[in-house]
Amino acid sequence: MNRTPLPHPGTPYVAQKRGRTGRVVLTAVALVVALAFLLPVLWLLASTFRTSTETFANSSSVNGHMLWPAHWTLENLRSAIDNGFLRNLANSVIVAAVTVLLGIVISAMAAFALAVVDFPGRKIVFGMVVLSFLVPFEAIAIPLAHTFSDWGLTDNLPALILPGLGNGLAIFTLRQFFLGIPSELAEAARVDGAGWPRIFLRIYLPLTRPALIGTGLILFLFQWQAYLWPVLVTTSDGNDVAPVAIAKTFAAFSSDYGRVFAETAVLAVIPAAILLGLQRYFVASVATTGSKN
Repeated sequence: MNRTPLPHPGTPYVAQKRGRTGRVVLTAVALVVALAFLLPVLWLLASTFRTSTETFANSSSVNGHMLWPAHWTLENLRSAIDNGFLRNLANSVIVAAVTVLLGIVISAMAAFALAVVDFPGRKIVFGMVVLSFLVPFEAIAIPLAHTFSDWGLTDNLPALILPGLGNGLAIFTLRQFFLGIPSELAEAARVDGAGWPRIFLRIYLPLTRPALIGTGLILFLFQWQAYLWPVLVTTSDGNDVAPVAIAKTFAAFSSDYGRVFAETAVLAVIPAAILLGLQRYFVASVATTGSKN
């Protein structure tokens, strides 16, 4: 009887089989880890559509009702709307949107100057930009709030927008991306008589779409999750952003936890949807930050 010889452990067939097995194991581990991180999110979403009593009754042990409401209700969302959360959410959207639009313009121009234009003290300026995002914002928030108060910039939307426009991390990200563009393009344009504004608008900006989107995401998240600064510069409920409005939901003796869950879920779903839709641009922009010095 002829028998097919078994493959040697070092043959490509065995190596390929082991490679497939390794990928299956890594995929299974990744799914388990992802599920572990996703469970709190699913619990939050489920708590949005059930009463607070049911939420805490099913939170002591892992069961089906922990992630799936037994009795669905929209009362939490109605309570959030009735208490003016939509206005606070609109404030967050306006502040984040204006910051993204103006911040991208400012960051792109600053990054272009630091990456392409050779001027005296460029390295010193770049060092100050790096230092600006290494220092925690909390360390300068109170002195900056006093300055804004002296200028009369308190309890309004411009006061919430201005600190987010000059973001050192955004400038750093765009600068590193600009450094990856061949300098010969700018030199050729200069020989043809093009000025720096034209080079910036016609050559560099069209090539930096992923970086611009990634920078926009950085600016958006900085403003969307801001809490300390809005607390310092706003006093009226009508000018509160969403995170501050959620914090004010908690009272001294009682709290509407169902409303808190609903507001928190809405606040979390919006940036999650944006990040999922634009994640490839964000990854591409971050991947280039270490390309050149």
